[in-house]
Amino acid sequence: MSMKHLFALIVCSATIAATGATADVQDSANTESRSPSTQSDAEAAAIQRVLSEFRTTRVPLSRAMAIAERLHDGSKTADVNFEIDGPPVYRVRTIRNERVWENAIDANTGSITGKEMTSSLKELDREDLANILALKWIKQELSDAVQIAERAAAGSALAGGLIRQDGRLNFVILVATEGHLKEVTLEPPKVTKQDSSRH
Repeated sequence: MSMKHLFALIVCSATIAATGATADVQDSANTESRSPSTQSDAEAAAIQRVLSEFRTTRVPLSRAMAIAERLHDGSKTADVNFEIDGPPVYRVRTIRNERVWENAIDANTGSITGKEMTSSLKELDREDLANILALKWIKQELSDAVQIAERAAAGSALAGGLIRQDGRLNFVILVATEGHLKEVTLEPPKVTKQDSSRH
């Protein structure tokens, strides 16, 4: 999942919730027909709406990740984002071996909402597949990156995932802090041959 896609999901979620419309993310994220000033005003309003909704939630992102990981023993969170196109939820994608699960965790109660989506790695697009496969060569988990990002930005995370930027794999975490959305990029340590021989 690219950072642009992650950000577009959050902004689109806010825009859809604000207008009550239903739309495909790609159609809503296509901004070529809008003027730059309108686009930035709309994005700023959408971000403020997301931040306003996020401030009222009771379940932190790290807890939502732990809830999703407990659904499938041994699974790891691949990516997570906060959505408000209905009641606020965290959409958490977890993986284990060849399986991928996506669950919506209610941001106020921590309960699982909606139907779980299950797929195999073979069903993912190339970018998602590459990022998910890279998780096994990284020492750090997304939950660790979230804690570091929250401390560094002095806020609360609302989305994150492993993203390829300029040929490097980084964890990118979006953190809500004092009315702003900050992007925190962390380069995770990779597993060395010594580390892998110990497992």
